[in-house]
Amino acid sequence: MTATVVEHLMTRLKQIGVTDVFGVPGDFSFALNDAVDNDPDMRWIGCCNELNAAYAADGYARVKGRSALCTTYGVGELSALCGVAGSYTEHLPVIHLVGMPSVSTQKARRIVHHTLGTGNFEAYADMTKPVVAASAILTPENAACQIERCLEAAVARNRPVYMALPQDYADKELAGELVCAPEAPQSDPGTLAAAIDAIAEMIGAAQSAVVLAGYLIARLGLRQVAKGLLTRTGLPFATMFMDKTALDETLPGYIGLYDGRIMNPEVRDFVEGCDCVLNIGALWSDFNTGAFTAKIDPARMIAVMQHEVRVGHATFLDVEMRDVLEGLAKVLPAKPAKVKNPAGLGEPKGAPSDPICPDYLYPRFEKFLREGDIVMAETGTISMGLGFAKMPTGAEFFNQTLWGSIGWATPAAFGAAMAAPKRRTLLFTGEGSHQMTAQDIGQFGRYDLKPIIFCLNNDGYLIERLLCKDPKSSYNDLAPWNYTQLPAAFGMTDWYCAKASTNAELEAVMAKAETCGTGAYIEVVMDQMAASPLAKKLGESIQTLYSK
Repeated sequence: MTATVVEHLMTRLKQIGVTDVFGVPGDFSFALNDAVDNDPDMRWIGCCNELNAAYAADGYARVKGRSALCTTYGVGELSALCGVAGSYTEHLPVIHLVGMPSVSTQKARRIVHHTLGTGNFEAYADMTKPVVAASAILTPENAACQIERCLEAAVARNRPVYMALPQDYADKELAGELVCAPEAPQSDPGTLAAAIDAIAEMIGAAQSAVVLAGYLIARLGLRQVAKGLLTRTGLPFATMFMDKTALDETLPGYIGLYDGRIMNPEVRDFVEGCDCVLNIGALWSDFNTGAFTAKIDPARMIAVMQHEVRVGHATFLDVEMRDVLEGLAKVLPAKPAKVKNPAGLGEPKGAPSDPICPDYLYPRFEKFLREGDIVMAETGTISMGLGFAKMPTGAEFFNQTLWGSIGWATPAAFGAAMAAPKRRTLLFTGEGSHQMTAQDIGQFGRYDLKPIIFCLNNDGYLIERLLCKDPKSSYNDLAPWNYTQLPAAFGMTDWYCAKASTNAELEAVMAKAETCGTGAYIEVVMDQMAASPLAKKLGESIQTLYSK
């Protein structure tokens, strides 16, 4: 028998490796909800709201490569849109499935719930177009073609896609054939050869060269390819903030985090002093470049991006990163350099009875990390404090650097833990961000996950206090929550929960969190303006940059 539209959709999702779907059910999406729930090879993962579901799908895709999100029409999909936009900016293929009102309702232009009351049923699909690589409203006639087109766009471009399905079309048999499946992007052979020659010539002529290892290496699954290139050539490498752990920080050529003029003068002098900088997939954004204080002459820069290469002022289009890196590994000569590996944050500073301060907290966090950890660091001061921590072998550091939506990390940590339940998931968040999405803590308990959560309580939005004119402005204040009671309120009565305000208390609760055998929730109390050096300096630079 011919497959129905929704059956074919489920089949294709499974064939590209997507078997978990995050979301919130709704009446217009019941056909999609049921298709996932009734398929023995699929799993529905419910979240507390659609925005949290989108963040969870984002976190899952960072670990597993791709993910799926399902929402109902209008109120659900628009609630999720901020999270989908974040996945778009950070190159994450999230398949967004939306249940629509029936075609008969649409044709009659009926005024039904979840609509704008105008009879326009394509308005929301239009709203989502700027933040997806492809979109389609599925019908029996176009489904085979459009599903293929959207999935190919998600996988090939590493971006979200949007597929909406009218509720009465889900169980209709496919009427169309697969006639428009696009081919995956391929490098143009001549352009690829020319690009590799140009890169090899520029690096070969340089007395010194360095690699900036960008986040696209990880997003495109090219860590082993890039590692092979660096191993063969001996080229040293640095990362920028968004790119942290794009390559393992224990590799011998790693020199540290490059943050323009903000921090790490030794790394800055080395990178900016090289004759040639090979940028592999790093983005030249404000937070990544220390508020645009990174100073590298474009004439000395090679940028290998997902679908193009820039060598100095020349641009080569239609070349794929994988092909370029594999080609370079065959032709680049060995160019080893003696470099100093970063020491990390050093020893915690302070007496046991002292209040917790950044000089104690972040070095202690660094010592807490283990091989293979998933580290989810919330946008704001807590991620900046961890930016210069040296990650152990196989540990991954995730932060939403470009989109910067506070509240992202809590549900994203849940999604990451669902993607890799056997790895240890650590969530580092500030209480301001945490208040936005804290309800999804309950999902950890629901799915028997055992994260370790550190909630930094400094009585307000610290990153905003550092950026605004008056740190005492009332808009940076928060309702005082009893944070350590949250897990029990959300159903995890067996979790270890504790609060620390001195260094000795922090030591005791961290030791217990490692051995408790359950999830752990640690509230860390600090002074209202206690921030890491990076957060302070970046705040000063951002203020200067955007006040001009």
